[in-house]
Amino acid sequence: MKRKQLSRAIHGVLAMSLLAGTGTVMAQDATPAADGPKTTTLEGIKVTARKREETLQEVPVAVTAFTADSLDKLNVKDLADLDGQVPNLTIYAARGSSSTLTAYIRGVGQSDPLWGVDPGVGIYMDDVYIARPQGALLDVFDVDRIEVLRGPQGTLYGKNTIGGAIKYISKGLRSDFNGYGSVTIGNYGQRDIKAAVGGGFGGSEYLRGRISVADLHRDGFGENLVTGAQVSDKKIRAIRANLGAYVTDSFDLQFSFDHVDDGSGVRGAQMLRANPFDALLTPATGPFLPLADRYDVRNGMPNVNDTTLSGASVVANFRMNDDWTFKYVLAKRESDTETNIDFDTTPDKIADVKAFYSDEQVTHEFQANYDAGGRSRGVIGLYKFDGEAGGQVLNNFFNLSFGDTQGVVYTESIAAYADWTFDVSDKFSIDAGLRWTSEDKHAVVRNIGYTDGTFTKPSGVVAAAFDKTINFKNLSPKISLDYQLTPDIMVYGLASRGFKSGGYNIRAQATAVPRSAEPFQDEQVDSYEVGTKMGLLDQRLFLNLSAFHNKYKDIQLSIFTEYTTPQNTKAFFGDFTNAGEGTVNGLEVEYQWLATDHFNISGNLAWLDAKFDTYMFKNVNIADQQEFTNAPDFSGALNAEYRIDLDGGGSLSARVGYTYQSRVVATTEVVKDPVTLATVQPITQDGYGLVGAGIIWKANDAWTVSLQGSNLTDKEYRTTGYNLYAALGVHTGFYGPPRQYSLTVKYDF
Repeated sequence: MKRKQLSRAIHGVLAMSLLAGTGTVMAQDATPAADGPKTTTLEGIKVTARKREETLQEVPVAVTAFTADSLDKLNVKDLADLDGQVPNLTIYAARGSSSTLTAYIRGVGQSDPLWGVDPGVGIYMDDVYIARPQGALLDVFDVDRIEVLRGPQGTLYGKNTIGGAIKYISKGLRSDFNGYGSVTIGNYGQRDIKAAVGGGFGGSEYLRGRISVADLHRDGFGENLVTGAQVSDKKIRAIRANLGAYVTDSFDLQFSFDHVDDGSGVRGAQMLRANPFDALLTPATGPFLPLADRYDVRNGMPNVNDTTLSGASVVANFRMNDDWTFKYVLAKRESDTETNIDFDTTPDKIADVKAFYSDEQVTHEFQANYDAGGRSRGVIGLYKFDGEAGGQVLNNFFNLSFGDTQGVVYTESIAAYADWTFDVSDKFSIDAGLRWTSEDKHAVVRNIGYTDGTFTKPSGVVAAAFDKTINFKNLSPKISLDYQLTPDIMVYGLASRGFKSGGYNIRAQATAVPRSAEPFQDEQVDSYEVGTKMGLLDQRLFLNLSAFHNKYKDIQLSIFTEYTTPQNTKAFFGDFTNAGEGTVNGLEVEYQWLATDHFNISGNLAWLDAKFDTYMFKNVNIADQQEFTNAPDFSGALNAEYRIDLDGGGSLSARVGYTYQSRVVATTEVVKDPVTLATVQPITQDGYGLVGAGIIWKANDAWTVSLQGSNLTDKEYRTTGYNLYAALGVHTGFYGPPRQYSLTVKYDF
């Protein structure tokens, strides 16, 4: 079979580099050949991109994977550090928080972490879907690998993943005693401790466990100049525990638990324009002018931004015979967040918001995998998701208007999926998949007004009060063809459909804007992709190419805008709507070149052309003026590594890397209102590049010392922000991290 014939070198397109953009994942096995010179081989790696173990080069889809070693060498501390290392992936911390995730793949994502709204990019921890973005910007510790799948994944993964999926896979359970401990110190007072230990209980192969912990601290990038409190700091404690009972050779149970306590402060935002209401409302204290430092603030609200995230799961694996294996996953996750958002970044009460978010989810997934070693193999599955996402937002505008936005969205989703591969010949295969989904969204919303900032005396104003349910059904097919032109070159074509359900806008202002209490519809992507995966120059050059054409329908957008009150004044409004349709075209190149036995060059290049075909706003098509969010035209990465074995044992490697992205629009404002003619400029960032470098000395199998640096030129670049200038006088930007450097000592056993 073709999958047995792939060369070991291609199998070793080490997940991380060839497809990831760094050659550092490469394991150089310098063994003498028969004629004397050294040969370099590539370490093989397995991924589960299609819910069964395969090598990267066998999978006829765009997938990038990173091993634990490559993550260390690339200095990936959390998921946001993958930005630039994966083609057409934009990922960063959301507005106001350091651990809430914003992720886009190929122009598809969700910029507003509104509860009850599904993300466009699915995050999975050990195959369990994480429904909420709060706390989902996962820190990397004790990880086996991370896989990033680009494009719809609906026929394979439990929840609908319309734009792509990021899979975080923890270290597995071994029977031998093993583990590690590491200490990191760096600038901004960074002090991180990570450790893990595992093995068989009493030396048993049948009962195994592993526990890993992380204590991550860093002082703030900025300061609250009024209170002296640090902002954009880090204070995270995390733990994961796994227990495996290998009852028989064909049956095992895996129990997992994880908990994260994020006590970091708020994320600092830079005022881009002075707030015009400042001097009017509080002439004695205003005006507050923009500060020079991009992280400093003068917030009047307490520095509270606390998130706890917990999960538990049990997995049962049963091999019925050599052909069939069955898997059942039961998981529960929950999270709670309390945060203060001082939109105006001043001591004055112009736009002060206190928010509480909570989430609970229970998932069931059953899979049946078939592989008899013949010409067909595949997976069929059933999936059920029960979720409850709640929140309360207390708004104080100008210390005159007091609103309480609260509600709960209950989600019940059931799905059946199948994905099957047929080898027509030793070179030609067909893969077909289908997913059926039925999803109920039940929203209970009550948005009311209060008389003062204590939020204890209702004013009698009811902005919205409804209890509604809507059902969404979808059938999403997928088909791919792949052909092995030579033992080293595979070409493929893929057509697939992605689906994300609709729902209700928790921020609805039903009295003033009646349509806001009506549901927004599901969105859909039809994706067409062609590509090739190649190993050239005697397996010293790995080159993967892909081109795609996506038709994006009923695009869901969160838009911060305003409406006119009965008193003929303007009021702030968070709208959520289906904007229309778009077309996204793109090209992606991933490469790795082993120039010598010691020198490796790798990286990626990406081009994206995302445009609205239709964007309806107030019954007018404004597609020509609007731009896609988080969809830069060009992006890429270049990594160069030099590695050498030392005479006294051990090895030394040095890396320098550069990532680039062109101009990007980060927010979703309507540029020009076709009725009022009011104009608003969204938050944008011109093209920029970041430089990183690292040196790793591996003294022996146990001790490793690593010196790492990121954003070495201390580039200032915005990732997101707010432009609520007309209604609230707010125009702010949130920036990526500054120059950082660190020293890590690690001991493996």
